[in-house]
Amino acid sequence: MAHSPDLMARRFRGFLPIVIDVETGGFHSATDALLEIAAVIVEVDTDGRVRRGATHAWHVQPFEGSRLDPASLEVTGIDPFHPLRPAIPELDALQRMFREVRHALRNHNCRRAILVGHNAAFDLGFLNAAVARTGIKRNPFHPFSCFDTATLAGVALGQTVLARATSVMGIEWDQSQAHSAAYDAERTAELFCRICNDMHGSFVRAEEKARALGWNDGQPAPLDLINLDE
Repeated sequence: MAHSPDLMARRFRGFLPIVIDVETGGFHSATDALLEIAAVIVEVDTDGRVRRGATHAWHVQPFEGSRLDPASLEVTGIDPFHPLRPAIPELDALQRMFREVRHALRNHNCRRAILVGHNAAFDLGFLNAAVARTGIKRNPFHPFSCFDTATLAGVALGQTVLARATSVMGIEWDQSQAHSAAYDAERTAELFCRICNDMHGSFVRAEEKARALGWNDGQPAPLDLINLDE
């Protein structure tokens, strides 16, 4: 569906929401393995409503010396060393993901990506730790700001558990597919977009007030911030 390249920049002050979900070998980002990562691009329609876009997901090889907590593996059902698991090194996975994110940034004239996640601090912590381990110099994501759908759902719906929040919002939830990074990211993206669209009227009123105050948020990104060759 067509969109104006400036609509997303206006909606989120020059930031592009990218929904991230990670599956890991534990709870500690510095020591525990990153095993799956998925990114869902958030798109915008011509009327300014947001919707779930493309999903990009990778199985990731545990980094050397990483910790794998048996309890976490039991929850996710991941066998990190299964011979048929199509896992790639951390650096490769991040580079592929950042390439997709930079394309989306350019398409929407946004300055920087902002991570959307359910209990987003967890996903952002693992993302930042992997960036530091692999030595990637230019991370398109904001290093500490994020949109947390657990918080948004708690305010909007009175629910903070992803399965419950999606269910009361009328979004299909299949427990048998849960704890797959791609599936959880897609459900989180649907939840984020539904909440944003329910708040669309509030945003329009706020944007009118911002214009009256002379504010000029959401300017297109300088091209050097979204260099697709990196």
